[in-house]
Amino acid sequence: MTHTHINDIVTERGVVRLRPMASRDLDRIIELEVTLFDASAWSYGAFAQELATHGRWYIVAEHDVKDVAGGDTVVGYAGLWFDGDVAQIMTIGVDPAAQGLHIGAALLDALIDRARHLGAHAVLLEVAVTNDRAIELYTRRGFHTITTRKRYYQPGNIDAYVMQRPLTDHTSHPGPVGREAITMEDPQ
Repeated sequence: MTHTHINDIVTERGVVRLRPMASRDLDRIIELEVTLFDASAWSYGAFAQELATHGRWYIVAEHDVKDVAGGDTVVGYAGLWFDGDVAQIMTIGVDPAAQGLHIGAALLDALIDRARHLGAHAVLLEVAVTNDRAIELYTRRGFHTITTRKRYYQPGNIDAYVMQRPLTDHTSHPGPVGREAITMEDPQ
């Protein structure tokens, strides 16, 4: 199913629209990647390959307020991989200037809804054990830790929790929405 518009998030700073990621977004996505992840940022080629690979679904959060150059501003992005059984959250990132607006939660909810629509029985993800805000968001959305991967994130040898959320329920997001939800500082 191809969507040109997925959802709107109303924030105190205006409306943020979720839509499918396009190749025209990659320069901005890479800019955010470097800001959020520095040396471990994905490359332009990695994102281009993800967009072109079967079973992947990537979205962006785009603020409706024009930037000084007159273009729409992508303030977040997220991606999902579905292998026919479980869905894997590949990445979630939110511009530091837009954190606290619940964009990360909205992106996560969209990925969960997409996984459910595709027939996945569970959603998996990895998250740095040091990323308390993301872990709290994931927990609020029904994820639980199933194992730890030692030295998963490089450079730095940072461990990752592997978290899973079963999709046997019929709710899109069991956690609180709006002001009570927490957004993430970095993807995964």
